Amino acid sequence: MRFSLDAHVAALLASLCLLLGGCASTIQTEVTVFHEWPAALSDKSFVFERSREQENNLEQRAYENLVRAELLRLGFSEAPDARSAHLKVALRYSITVRDVRVIEPVVIDAGYGWPWYGPRWHRYGPFYPYYDPFWPGIPVVQMVDSRYELYTHLLNVLMSQVADSKKLFDVTVKNQGTYGSLAAVMPYLVHSAFIEFPGTNGVPQIVTLKIQE
Repeated sequence: MRFSLDAHVAALLASLCLLLGGCASTIQTEVTVFHEWPAALSDKSFVFERSREQENNLEQRAYENLVRAELLRLGFSEAPDARSAHLKVALRYSITVRDVRVIEPVVIDAGYGWPWYGPRWHRYGPFYPYYDPFWPGIPVVQMVDSRYELYTHLLNVLMSQVADSKKLFDVTVKNQGTYGSLAAVMPYLVHSAFIEFPGTNGVPQIVTLKIQE
């Protein structure tokens, strides 16, 4: 499935294409939901629940703003405090990195040291010796060793009842890529978490979102 990101987060993404390498047009997330969402929930008031470390954290507030926008879009309302709220919403997020090594075969031109299918040059311009029956070059396969860093971006949103802490909605969203900014990816993680709320219970789903400049 392919979705477009809602306009309420578009302003946050002006520089995202540069962070993602400038060429990517979509971003994929893996969404796993576990829920016992009531068929009819009349009171959809909520507050955010924070750990001590999250209490005075500007990054936390920015991510809460994204979640708040999604919840308001779905018909929820934010309560002034926990005493007047029916639901509490907790966020956990992280970014990890690991080194990846890839060894793959590459075809080279043994005669000239150029790529096999690349052009050659003479005074009249380029020509392609691959199509020349008199070209003596012989293709050779060489193993090329490349390394890069792979980042895993993770978001978990847990919605519980304030009165008894009963869990109603627990969603985990994961994305992997070579860009090392969690803040740049977070709007897509949040949107994926609520895109088909409450979602399919216990079945991982791949969501493809269009990157907006």
